[in-house]
Amino acid sequence: MKRIIGIVVASVALAMLIDREPGVTAQGTPGATAAPDARNLRVVGHNNLNGKGNGGEGLDLIQYPDGRRVLFYAHTAAPTCFTTVDVTNPAQPKVLAQVPTVAPFVRCNSLGVSGTTMVVAQNTDEPGQPNGGARIYDVADPARPKEIAYFNTSGGPSRGAHYVWFSDGQYAYLASGSPDFVPAVPPRGDDQFFMVVDVRDPRKPHEVGRWWMPGMRKGEPGAPLPRTRTRDGVRMHSAFITPERPDRAYVGWIDGGIVILDIADKTRPKLVGQRNWYPVTPGYIGHSFLPILSRGIAIVTQEANLEKCEDWPKPIWTVDISNEKQPREMTQFPYPAKLAEYCKAGRFGAHNIHMNRPKPTSARLTQTVVAAFQNAGVRIYSIADPKKPVEIGHFVPNAPSGKLEDVLINDVYVDEKGLIYAADRLGGGIYILQYTGPTPLK
Repeated sequence: MKRIIGIVVASVALAMLIDREPGVTAQGTPGATAAPDARNLRVVGHNNLNGKGNGGEGLDLIQYPDGRRVLFYAHTAAPTCFTTVDVTNPAQPKVLAQVPTVAPFVRCNSLGVSGTTMVVAQNTDEPGQPNGGARIYDVADPARPKEIAYFNTSGGPSRGAHYVWFSDGQYAYLASGSPDFVPAVPPRGDDQFFMVVDVRDPRKPHEVGRWWMPGMRKGEPGAPLPRTRTRDGVRMHSAFITPERPDRAYVGWIDGGIVILDIADKTRPKLVGQRNWYPVTPGYIGHSFLPILSRGIAIVTQEANLEKCEDWPKPIWTVDISNEKQPREMTQFPYPAKLAEYCKAGRFGAHNIHMNRPKPTSARLTQTVVAAFQNAGVRIYSIADPKKPVEIGHFVPNAPSGKLEDVLINDVYVDEKGLIYAADRLGGGIYILQYTGPTPLK
């Protein structure tokens, strides 16, 4: 592990010394003569969401009985909570509704849709602020979403919920704090953990179980846990639950690495296995954790959250989970070309990946990874050989400002037809892309 990171850091240092010609300088508004920087990807459609396109980590897609296809898009900051977009004709995506946040300090960073029910995570800026938790909407009419319930986890040391996984219409899995949970490192560290919420009656959501990493809670043996220099401490970030293995939750735990939980009894989740990269990491590993169970592997991302590679390196990893009690890393994905250029402009590094949601409108990719790589746009990798990932396509959009630092692709979703939906965090809205490589995404 140390050897891998040492090689990467040395390579970056060398790249920074090389005087390269700019490769992504012709930026412009959609429709301008300047073309995006792209390989094997073309733009099918685009909508800037009325200039409110600050994309969070929540994209989901459903098809209604009448054939309409609607994308649900979570925003990372006020004043907009989420947008519904008609993508039935992907060349002409149309905004149906934009729902505001309930307060300027609330972010609706993540969402999930099952049937006509949507759960939206509510994360407050600071501990103790109201309106944290999750809001539940009836989206039978996507042009007129109706809030039907609010699950409150705010108060005390809690910042509410940052992430939600909701795909089966029965349980919402939150990365959330709680007013009765005092973290070992207040006011912001170690405050969000794995929470199971029963939403079988969506008007009456209630908690049924929770799990946190031992040492996160104040007064526990071993508290506080060792940590990197990140602001937010050791906290849950994401979850993946699938009907392929309904008794497991695959959980990304920032600075705690990756965690596999037994959730056969949802009231008492139990640890199965864990892999932590501490201390050989600059932080935020365990951001996204996608198991590919048929192959015994997983994809793990390490979020970049500082400008100009100040928290380098932030890669994507292939991990062997064939022995779920002892996951182990296999290799890092290669970094994009023009590395020095990306590091000089804005935020560069791994973030979200397409998460293979278990639903008819989501692609189930087992040989390919589609990733949001912030100012390096959308990157596509073949993992036919999981020990040797190969980049096979990329797309970096045109920022209206003409500056690469104003590009920040935050999340991606691939539908069952192979179309890629990419959310830009800095106002670019939603890009709908088609892979044009020699073989379909699979």
